[in-house]
Amino acid sequence: MSLIVFPAIDLKGGQCVRLAEGDMARATVYAEDPGAQARSFADAGAAALHVVDLDGAFAGESRNGAGVSAALAAFPGRVQVGGGIRTRANVERWLELGVWRVVMGTAALENPELVREAAAAHPGRIVVAVDAREGFVATRGWADKSTVSVAELAARFADAGVAALLFTDVGRDGMLKGVNLEATVALAAVSPVPVIASGGVAGIADIRALVGQPNIEGVITGRALYDGRLDLAEALAVAAGAA
Repeated sequence: MSLIVFPAIDLKGGQCVRLAEGDMARATVYAEDPGAQARSFADAGAAALHVVDLDGAFAGESRNGAGVSAALAAFPGRVQVGGGIRTRANVERWLELGVWRVVMGTAALENPELVREAAAAHPGRIVVAVDAREGFVATRGWADKSTVSVAELAARFADAGVAALLFTDVGRDGMLKGVNLEATVALAAVSPVPVIASGGVAGIADIRALVGQPNIEGVITGRALYDGRLDLAEALAVAAGAA
């Protein structure tokens, strides 16, 4: 199976932004219209999209619903959404609106039974976000670092029926330092479900490094695309094994 390349749309105040190391005070605005941005990714050939409600991640509930809905309406492919999804009602709402998969992070640590129930009710539609700072899980918009290790959190959902684990090295996110390949591969080696790599993609070399790695389903990229360091069409071709 080819690697799925997920262009990222991160929403803050209705705008498409990228953060540096998950810091809301270090946000760069790249686009005003989430729908137009989603269309541009589709036009470049993307079949999957990753959308995050950053304000929602901190607030614990949806804050950029209009922006997410605009991206969803404009993108003809599969859309996975995360950020502040911490109740069953939130999960149901997004799935009913046509979201392909819902990403749950803070809830996975603080309310694992909720995630298990959602995964049981919607097999293959729930993704657990494993956001890490120095090997430990970060929550609440990456503002808090827990004492739970990445491997421990992954193990908790080994038999829950989740679709994938989304692994982000927070210290690399938005920094163009390159994907933390070693940590991502290590997690994929012990995870019973596929892993999505995220955080730090700097260019086409990161895509090439991930292609063919066992149990790695996809990669999320944001700033490298917005800054022009990564060409989406080239990334998609490499991920599909056509380049």
